[in-house]
Amino acid sequence: MHLKRYFILAILIALTGVRSPAAPAASKAAAAFEKLKSLEGSWQGKDGDGKPAKTSFKLVAGQTAVLETLEMSGMDEMLTLYSVDGDTIALMHYCPTNNQPRLRATPGPGEIKMLAFEYESTGNLATPTTGHEQKLVMQFEDKDHITETWTWRKNGKDTPMVYHLTRKPAR
Repeated sequence: MHLKRYFILAILIALTGVRSPAAPAASKAAAAFEKLKSLEGSWQGKDGDGKPAKTSFKLVAGQTAVLETLEMSGMDEMLTLYSVDGDTIALMHYCPTNNQPRLRATPGPGEIKMLAFEYESTGNLATPTTGHEQKLVMQFEDKDHITETWTWRKNGKDTPMVYHLTRKPAR
C-alpha cells in the first residue's frame, strides 16, 4: 500500500515538474567533483620559477573523495583531500608545516573550467600569523593540462605558488 502511494506521488511530481530547490546546486557540485575525479592519474610540470613539480590524483573512500599528492622541488609532499559537501567542494589540506587548512569552493554555472577554494579555517595553527595555505585556484585548461595557484599566507602577507601540470601518458 505504501509503495503504491509513493509511486503515485512520484508520478504527480514528475507531471507537475516540481523539483527540489537543492537539485541545481547539488548538480553543480556533482559536476565539479566529476571534473576532479577525471584528474585521476599522474601529472608533471613546473612551478612558476621553472622548477620541477609533480602531482597525482587518486580516487579513495569508495570514489567519494579525491586524494592529491603534490611534490615540489625542495619541499616535502603535501596531501589534499577533495569531497562534495552539499552544494560545494570541500578541501582539507595536509601541509608539511603541520597544519591543516580547510577551504571550500562553490562551483559556478556552466562548464567547470575553474574552482576557487576559499579559506575557512585551519587545524593545528599556532597563531593566525603562522604560515598556512589560504587559497587554491584550480584551472582546467583541457583534459591533459591544469594550473594550480596556491596562496601561502604568513604574517598577513600572501605569496602565490603556481604549478603548471600536464597529465603523464598512461603506460
